Amino acid sequence: MISKDEIFGYEPKKEYSKPVAYFSMEFAIDQSLKIYSGGLGFLAGSHMRSAYELRQNLVGIGMLWKYGYYDQVRSLNGAMKAEYVQKYYSFLTDTGIVFPVEVHSATVYVKAFLLKPEVFGSAPVFLLSTDIEQNDSISRTITNRLYDANESTRIAQSIVLGIGGAKLLDILGLQRDIYHMNEGHALPLCFYLYSKYGDLAEVRKRVVFTTHTPEDAGNEVRDFGLLEKMSFFNGIDTDEVRELLDIWDGSLNYTLAALKMAKISNGVSKMHGEVSRQMWANHKDICQITSVTNSQNKTYWKDSILEKACESDDDKALMARKREMKQALFKTVADQTGKIYDPDVLTLVWARRYAGYKRADLLLSDKERFLKLINNKEFPIQIIWAGKPYPEDYHAIDIFNNIFWQTLQFENVCILTGYELALSATLKRGSDVWLNNPRLYREASGTSGMTAAMNGSVNFSIPDGWIPEFAKHGKNSFLIEPANRKLEVNEQDMVECERLYDILENEILPTYYKKPAKWASIVKNGIRDVAPQFDSGRMASEYYTKLFTKEVKTPVELS
Repeated sequence: MISKDEIFGYEPKKEYSKPVAYFSMEFAIDQSLKIYSGGLGFLAGSHMRSAYELRQNLVGIGMLWKYGYYDQVRSLNGAMKAEYVQKYYSFLTDTGIVFPVEVHSATVYVKAFLLKPEVFGSAPVFLLSTDIEQNDSISRTITNRLYDANESTRIAQSIVLGIGGAKLLDILGLQRDIYHMNEGHALPLCFYLYSKYGDLAEVRKRVVFTTHTPEDAGNEVRDFGLLEKMSFFNGIDTDEVRELLDIWDGSLNYTLAALKMAKISNGVSKMHGEVSRQMWANHKDICQITSVTNSQNKTYWKDSILEKACESDDDKALMARKREMKQALFKTVADQTGKIYDPDVLTLVWARRYAGYKRADLLLSDKERFLKLINNKEFPIQIIWAGKPYPEDYHAIDIFNNIFWQTLQFENVCILTGYELALSATLKRGSDVWLNNPRLYREASGTSGMTAAMNGSVNFSIPDGWIPEFAKHGKNSFLIEPANRKLEVNEQDMVECERLYDILENEILPTYYKKPAKWASIVKNGIRDVAPQFDSGRMASEYYTKLFTKEVKTPVELS
């Protein structure tokens, strides 16, 4: 059996001694460990890195995805294509632990691997796999793909993560006082704990829950009957589950159930906390919803040369380094697209997951202004899109492909593939402006702008998610005023597109080209203002003080 010393390799600090297990479907810890899809994983990866730096008594529980999420490549004509390639990792430790979990009334064997802290500088993370010889061919596929499109497979993944992860901790004798669910994917964990303790109040003492999205698609809802057939409730009778949660319709909302079984929950920005409280206000017996604003690990994301130039207030060195970082990005642009970009031209980037509400193609919705913008000789611009849609989100894939076809002819506009940690870092270092234009109240946090600011890229954003806590228009960023929410959605898009262009044409571009000292000041203010407040050291510490160690009255105690 692997020892506690082998797992941690460090002695937790006294203020972080409370034992915590952090359950997440994805972790973006290093480019070489492809077990993540996007923002949720980026957040979890930064959390693990800062937990290690702070010497917290925290261990991650995740999944070892055989094919990762997917590899984003191009088809023969340049359109997007999803490929699935098996991944191999020599740096993971095989714990030798194999144990059974019930899925669909059958025994599935789970094997545990360990990512030790010294490998990438993270808290220890256990990764679970069903792709082992003890299982039949179907059971082996449970851990094939992150967010598998098959409903039964998705449910099985939650069972392996939640019940399997909790069971592993018991096998290891690694007693945890707090079980933190990063999103609702690990919900079966709560039913495992209920089976163990036989009391909802005992479960609530131990469970903390983070909700990440106001989007319906991000809050899983499954049929009660199917969940029962899949062994989701760890042997607890469905009627008892209904009674326990006071949920009597035909489906179970993972987020609602988690809110009823946790001692406390949090949104991932102040704005998202408020949105979440409003979203669930009509449901009784839910826990308190507070907020801990997402952050990113500065140690991992920063560029030391750029940081030093900012600290010494050396504008010449700052902009020289930024130019070098742009040249590095433009090698990737040339390699992928055959287009040569100019490091002296303002470069705007839109890069994140493709989803309808994120409006990747908002810039293209006014074709006349778009053509005027990209053909402006006085204030030239270069534009880059990047990001991964869910592989079965065909509307989002169409957005990618439409951008590709509409911009293929322009030498200063392109779209890249492979938006993972490495490309994300390259884009943030090489961009001048980081565009974020979701529909208001739909972006829970939007942490990409934090790491962009750390690398001297100026945020240009709708005031959603974390942005209202950071942005000062014309000082460290630029803000797009939201349209009246009483307007129809398509009218809101039109208004906000117009305002986006107005700021870009009348403020951002003239400042960049005509007022270099002011532009340098905006860049430096962004670098200075983003940390430490939006460094994940603050966030990881705040989870301990606001959620893990805080005594709160649960709905049971209040009733």
